[in-house]
Amino acid sequence: MAEPRTVLITGASQGIGRACALAFLDAGHHVVLAARSAQRLAEIAATAPERALVHACDVSDPAQVEALFAAISERFGRLDVVFNNAGVGLPPAEIADISWEDWRRVVAVNLDGAFLIARASFAMMRAQSPKGGRIINNGSISAHVPRVGSVPYTVTKTAITGLTRALSLDGRKHDIACGQIDIGNAASAMTEVMTRGVPQADGSMRAEPVMDVGHVADAVLHMANLPLSANVQFMTLMATKMPFIGRG
Repeated sequence: MAEPRTVLITGASQGIGRACALAFLDAGHHVVLAARSAQRLAEIAATAPERALVHACDVSDPAQVEALFAAISERFGRLDVVFNNAGVGLPPAEIADISWEDWRRVVAVNLDGAFLIARASFAMMRAQSPKGGRIINNGSISAHVPRVGSVPYTVTKTAITGLTRALSLDGRKHDIACGQIDIGNAASAMTEVMTRGVPQADGSMRAEPVMDVGHVADAVLHMANLPLSANVQFMTLMATKMPFIGRG
């Protein structure tokens, strides 16, 4: 087992975040579980209560993010790894049919939230002794190739790639590594619809293969366990037969 580290996971109450939280706890790490549902987080923390910190947080709210990092500092005194994972999406729709309110909701969580978490993480890692740490951003297959009717999600996930690259540069002199995992069709509540049929670029509706979300947790754990002298800059992890290579 790797040396125990303090790990923050946002969007930890379900799906990919939940699987990663359980994997890090099982590996012996101290894990900060952040999401809006404190009840769901508490169920996860119950598997290792002595090493888990539950903190309900809306990542799009600067004041709540500030309170989250104050709680991390008070409980653990440092932060070694962040999985910047919280995100939301919308049902497929063309841009002309997307309301301003829905656009802002996706941008607020996926982009503003990722920025706020990254900013606070960077500040804490830069100031702690010994300084340094690792930020892992959850991108998406959509950071490379969009799906039909996905403007808000695609725009925000493409922006995450820019955030990853800029953080990688800014973090070098502070021993802060930043990488990104782009995930395609991991089985979760958000992707359950894919097994029934989703719009394709040719106008058809087709079911798509999905993969066990546990594979994502294993990959994130691998990225996190590397020494700061090594970094997975970008990783694409996808269901082998999903329409990504050749999409369109």
